[in-house]
Amino acid sequence: MILETDRLILRGWRDEDAPSLFNYAKDSRVGPVAGWLPHRDEAYSRAVIRTILSGQETYAICLKERNNEPIGSIGLTLQGSPERPLEEGAAELGYWVGVPFWGMGIATEAAEVLINRGFADLGLEKIYAGYFIGNNRSKRVQEKCGFSYHHTNTMSRVIMLGETRVECINCLTRAGWNAGIRTQKNHN
Repeated sequence: MILETDRLILRGWRDEDAPSLFNYAKDSRVGPVAGWLPHRDEAYSRAVIRTILSGQETYAICLKERNNEPIGSIGLTLQGSPERPLEEGAAELGYWVGVPFWGMGIATEAAEVLINRGFADLGLEKIYAGYFIGNNRSKRVQEKCGFSYHHTNTMSRVIMLGETRVECINCLTRAGWNAGIRTQKNHN
């Protein structure tokens, strides 16, 4: 599946994306605020592509003006885990963008496309998104996309980083998404 906006292409990750992934994911300002370690080399990035980023509904965020080079990642997790259970008809949205592209609205633009896919194409009823306290960029993306506070997880353990952090979980319902679309249409 390929999803597009005027400036972005969201597509599946490929092995040949490892150099680009490493280039942005090695930055210590990216992974730790999202709960993962900075990438240590291209081989590690390739392994992440083959495992974590190979999931259904996981996409490389590519800028058309940069020859469709991946500059971040976004995905909907459709099945929960024991640590993060999801009810039927729900998914969790996760995303990150490389530091040189912060403040350009790219994460918000990509999130809106994936939220639309979740509700319009996949028939979801709820989409959750979380951020760790202090990750104000991620919090802001969620606010712009219409998410509302759901609960605080004070027991969230970031396994790879070996620490416990406070995580805020937000939620966007199908009804809230529909209301937002109607509001946007009325303002155009």
